[in-house]
Amino acid sequence: MQQQVMISIRGEQEYEGTEKDVTEFVTEGTLTSTDYGYALEYDESALTGMEGTHTAFEIHPNSVSLVRTGRFHSQMIFERDKKHYSLYETPYGTMTLDIVTRTLRADLDETGGELEIRYAIESEHQITGTSRFFIQVRQNTAAEAEKQNVKNGKGW
Repeated sequence: MQQQVMISIRGEQEYEGTEKDVTEFVTEGTLTSTDYGYALEYDESALTGMEGTHTAFEIHPNSVSLVRTGRFHSQMIFERDKKHYSLYETPYGTMTLDIVTRTLRADLDETGGELEIRYAIESEHQITGTSRFFIQVRQNTAAEAEKQNVKNGKGW
């Protein structure tokens, strides 16, 4: 079952020799119950610098996959204490990275919940930075009310 949701995202990136970069935003998206767990999807905006990109998290019991399509392409697999190879394509070039997940916590149900991922980024077998996603998901009550109004013949 697919739900319209509001997604609050805090992303933190910290690379050697630089200050921590923090991005926080709220967007609309969908949360879908699947055979494997949940899918959380939304479109990036100019605020994230990835406008024209669609982001999808596939949340499994012991792992999470992040797939971006559109202007930016990437696929990352997060599995606690495991290293996964990742290809990250941007309009400026392609990078290969190793992702080492330190924290993976998913507490979601059909009404929303939280997802936290902390990971290290390695290049040439050296940790070059760390990142964290903290995502809160809640039902989009305005979208649900509008859907109910249309269903009851009270739409525009």
